[in-house]
Amino acid sequence: MSQRGPYAKGVAKREEILGRALEVVARQGYRGASVQVIAETVGLSQAGLLHYFGSKEELFTAILRKRDELDHLTSAPPAGPRAARDAFVQVVARNAEVPGLVELFSRLAVEAVDPEHPAHGYFAERGEVLRGMIVGALAQHSHPTALPPKMIARVVQAVVDGLQLQWLLDPSVDMAATTDAFLNLLAPED
Repeated sequence: MSQRGPYAKGVAKREEILGRALEVVARQGYRGASVQVIAETVGLSQAGLLHYFGSKEELFTAILRKRDELDHLTSAPPAGPRAARDAFVQVVARNAEVPGLVELFSRLAVEAVDPEHPAHGYFAERGEVLRGMIVGALAQHSHPTALPPKMIARVVQAVVDGLQLQWLLDPSVDMAATTDAFLNLLAPED
């Protein structure tokens, strides 16, 4: 049954805001994507925009959730270790096309270490899901690994997050190729 009435309109408007906000942040970066700029992009006042999200931090967290949804990062990984690995490396490669989103992710990740920050739960949950996907892919791998899969998952997450910071400082860093080479060291292809 489809939703009708004001609730459905609110959900649709929120989705419109997130879609446009993704574009704004990707294009203009964290600093250029103020609440005012995003509100103007969707034809709302700042107060009208924040009606849908509550705060700037909640808006930016929702933008990152939407990005993960579009990247299929929070859904089930592709079947088989090679397909999962390729999908992961493709997400890393796409990040090089959206520097503003990478910057937003990196800045919010630091702020979210505070358990009271609105993005704290997002980053904790996202990390668990990502590491679970990596552990699942490693479980399907036919070669034994030198480290326990949960430890490998933490190291992979740390490497990719660190590469993003290096790339923000030096855009010549090839995050995808480096990630792929690192994954090959940890778990050689079948």
